[in-house]
Amino acid sequence: MKKILIIGSTGTIGKAVVAAFKDRHQIITAGQTHGDIQVDITNKASIQKMFQQAGKVDAVIATTGSVHFAPLTEMTDDLYAIGLNNKLMGQINLVLSGLDYMNDGGSFTLTSGILNRDPIKEGSSAAMVNGALDGFVTSAAIEMPRAIRINVVSPTVLTESIAHFGDYFSGFESVPAARVALAYVKSVEGAQTGQIYEVN
Repeated sequence: MKKILIIGSTGTIGKAVVAAFKDRHQIITAGQTHGDIQVDITNKASIQKMFQQAGKVDAVIATTGSVHFAPLTEMTDDLYAIGLNNKLMGQINLVLSGLDYMNDGGSFTLTSGILNRDPIKEGSSAAMVNGALDGFVTSAAIEMPRAIRINVVSPTVLTESIAHFGDYFSGFESVPAARVALAYVKSVEGAQTGQIYEVN
């Protein structure tokens, strides 16, 4: 049984990930307003406090992160900064701060998305952040200490989210959150590292 910290556990993917693990492992949930522990991933002190409360863990899963969708001609430094500070650096700082709390041979699993490899209108911020996360994971994997592993899950649009985001994803085939959750199971319970698990 592993002790797994799941950040973003009340989101659509987060709920499916919790369901996939809860019968076999010890789960600690974290979120901005819900969960066993509250955390603001844009704040390093908040991340550090979360890890202090959680203690040593065998796996950290991040299914959280915000970006701004808008036409390219309307994007500004501040609007790009939303994704950079939240989804990108928020997840990277979970790794950097979490190393001290990760047991030997443990794993980090981050979340990017399809838009850097299959772009849509108004998605330049998401594409930029997703590509950066994928690159970070493949590079960080070769430097992780103590046999710690790191992977990233990159799903297409969720079936459960079509009602809200379907207009952005015309022609895309959606996937159910439960199938996306299997990629997190592979990451935590498997042996691979530096992988981008595309779920299309």
